[in-house]
Amino acid sequence: MVCGVHPEHPDIAGQMWEQIDKIIEDHQRVPGAVIAVLRKCQNIVGYLPSELIDYISKGMNIPSSTVYGVASFYELFSFVPKGRHTIKVCMGTACYVKGSREVVNRIRYLYHIKEGETSEDRRFSLESVRCLGACGLAPVMVVEGDTYGNLSPDQIFKILENYQ
Repeated sequence: MVCGVHPEHPDIAGQMWEQIDKIIEDHQRVPGAVIAVLRKCQNIVGYLPSELIDYISKGMNIPSSTVYGVASFYELFSFVPKGRHTIKVCMGTACYVKGSREVVNRIRYLYHIKEGETSEDRRFSLESVRCLGACGLAPVMVVEGDTYGNLSPDQIFKILENYQ
């Protein structure tokens, strides 16, 4: 154990703490290793709960505010659980004009999530993005690297039911 007792957290089991301890031990004396530690720990847990930020802080002997500052600066880090599948809906001009707002509204209605949130069952995370580079297919949605174009709100349920 790197820094004493592991904090209680419903999303972090015993074996995960062992992996986290190893990551911290391997990077404790490496200057500027906070980003690498955060990335590897997030890969294990799926996000960075505050208890984990504090634990990393103690293990690395760095103030929690510094670790939090690094994690909050970079978009690749998340403080909330992510879903098993990320839905990205393009909100660029072409997609918006052709109905991407209605696509997002249908996802919100069907899965009870807002943009930037994760469904309660952690099946989906919903993100709106500025451009997916597929304007000719507007409106466009990407799920786990699969691109869906020329969408209508009525197609959403059938597409997303393929992602369990």
